[in-house]
Amino acid sequence: MTDRQESMFLQYASNVIRAFAEIRYLIFDYQNAYRKDPALRGKAFGILEMTTYAGLWAITFHRFAHVLFVARVPFLPRLLSQISRFLTGIEIHPGAQIGKGFFIDHGNGVVIGETSQIGENVLMFHQVTLGNADFNSTGKRHPTIGNDVIIGAGAKILGPISICDSTIIGAGSIVTKSAPIHSVVVGNPGRVIRRDGIKVG
Repeated sequence: MTDRQESMFLQYASNVIRAFAEIRYLIFDYQNAYRKDPALRGKAFGILEMTTYAGLWAITFHRFAHVLFVARVPFLPRLLSQISRFLTGIEIHPGAQIGKGFFIDHGNGVVIGETSQIGENVLMFHQVTLGNADFNSTGKRHPTIGNDVIIGAGAKILGPISICDSTIIGAGSIVTKSAPIHSVVVGNPGRVIRRDGIKVG
């Protein structure tokens, strides 16, 4: 084995181990769902009710599909993602990188593209799309979402832009430009109306 081949193998092994370790994030995903959904908080059978949540089923499928995707297992990652889509109405490409504490509330119609990157403790509502704005592009094509972001129902975030930490994307917004930290973005096209609690414009 040449030095280059050894380096590539070690990188591959490191990526697979890291992806496999992300399965433990499911604990945080379920904890975050319990904290952020008022329909669950304080209920004696809240944990049991969570097993009926499509968003939690979708992220559970995704955690395992992502490991297989990183390990370059053919066909199976996409099969798992399509089974999940059929069962939940939520489509998450197995290549998407999703941090711990991810929760999709209601969930139906959510689409998350292959090169999407999502930080920790992100709350997303139904009909959200993290999509590609240029179908001729290669490489990074989908958004990067920071930590503690809330994305309202029906929002579309398109292209390789960044939505920084603690930002709120309003329902129905079409966002094609990056958003700064601690901001509120609304409208079509999406625009920043608040930053650090101060009205903008």
